[in-house]
Amino acid sequence: MIDTQGDLVPRRGQLRRADKIMSAEELGAFLGTAVCGRTATVGADGYPYVVPNLFVWRCGQVYLHTADHAGHFLANVRCADRVCFEADEPGEVFPYGRLECDTSISYRSVIVFGRIRIIGDEREKLAFFADFMRKYAPADSYGRERGSFPRHGATIVYAITPEVVTGKHGVLPSLAARWPNAGSQPSADR
Repeated sequence: MIDTQGDLVPRRGQLRRADKIMSAEELGAFLGTAVCGRTATVGADGYPYVVPNLFVWRCGQVYLHTADHAGHFLANVRCADRVCFEADEPGEVFPYGRLECDTSISYRSVIVFGRIRIIGDEREKLAFFADFMRKYAPADSYGRERGSFPRHGATIVYAITPEVVTGKHGVLPSLAARWPNAGSQPSADR
């Protein structure tokens, strides 16, 4: 998008389909349960780099971790603190019209534009790991002692503070609204 002076206007946070926008409550609920997200960084060479991460949504921030080594992700974070984080969840594929290409999928997705920082505070790191294990391990943690994180010092924990958060969902229509029950006319743009 270009403004009246010919300058590029950022489109972060602008969604075209208002009928698909998730509420703030839906965004938080989804980020609390989504299994995997992807974090995009940019390096000194200007190239983007995207890496999948298990993550925790806590205190209005995205927390994730990596091993404590000087890899590509850490180098990019040290170069530029602006990141984009994305999480999505596919749903059911369904037909909505008489043509083969009249096919869609239900889904949920959230995009977070923000700033990433390395967590130095040990209490905050341990709180992340406790939340991480509550999210990903079963309630009995396979019979292991809760809060046993002896390798936390060999990891780097990051927090992404959101500047813009958007979420979309394509809701699965009822059976009556799907083709062929809804007739043979294709629906509006999905």
